[in-house]
Amino acid sequence: MCYQCGSPSRRSFSRFLAAGAGLTVLAACTPEAPKAVAPSSSTASSAAPSPSAVTASAGPTPDAATVGQSPEVPSPTPSPSPSPSPSATLARQFSLDDPASPWVIVNKHRPLKPADYVPADLVRPAVAISAVGEAALLNNTTAAAAEAMFAAAARDGVAMVLASGYRSYNTQVTTYNGYVAARGQADADTASARPGHSEHQTGWAFDIGDGGGSCSFEPCFADQPAASWAKANGHRFGFVVRYPWMLHPITGYYYEPWHLRYVGVEAATDMLNRGVGTLEEYFGLEAAAGYL
Repeated sequence: MCYQCGSPSRRSFSRFLAAGAGLTVLAACTPEAPKAVAPSSSTASSAAPSPSAVTASAGPTPDAATVGQSPEVPSPTPSPSPSPSPSATLARQFSLDDPASPWVIVNKHRPLKPADYVPADLVRPAVAISAVGEAALLNNTTAAAAEAMFAAAARDGVAMVLASGYRSYNTQVTTYNGYVAARGQADADTASARPGHSEHQTGWAFDIGDGGGSCSFEPCFADQPAASWAKANGHRFGFVVRYPWMLHPITGYYYEPWHLRYVGVEAATDMLNRGVGTLEEYFGLEAAAGYL
């Protein structure tokens, strides 16, 4: 379904949800800071561990700042801590904390450590790219998987472009501070990931487009061929849609059919076969609807 596809940003989706469900839209992808005169939504995300790495990393990060929610709209109530966990053959293959790990979990409870992490192997993938500068980069593993996926989509007649890849800590600081200056911190937290809390900084995640701008970074992108193909076939190349429909009480972000995350073919396929929608559920971590 397309909700006000002609609007320039995802604020249209925010109004739809606020009216129908009493919720404020949260956005994970934010490549551009807004202008004060016209608030807009964002476009917005391995070393083997010890045997206890998966369970030990499930707790919250105590030094994350606490932020209030928008006063006119009640906060979503987090779901109980999810219970599914990886199958026995996949459990504890990679760290959930090391940002160089394909299983690192970055959300509103789990900032990157170190906060200013920079992948050591950033490359520009050989795919169609609409992003510029650092946003055209991915880590080497993700880039190779993206190249294979984009080529397969092209063979099926589906156009796909890399719309936003790596996002440095400094870029996040500039973007987030721009939102805070324009709209205040509480509202900024609904539109922009705080610095150090974005999957895009890891190089394991990127946003896709269809090359024509149809419903770019809006909910109606889910109905475009690029999004439909990626949702159905991404697991074959190690990708999952990181922020699925209606699972925002767990992930902290509303549906982003354009935001893909590399976790490896085995894990992505396992999640699909078992019907597990989020990485938080898959690894038995607590829900992360809001910052602590």
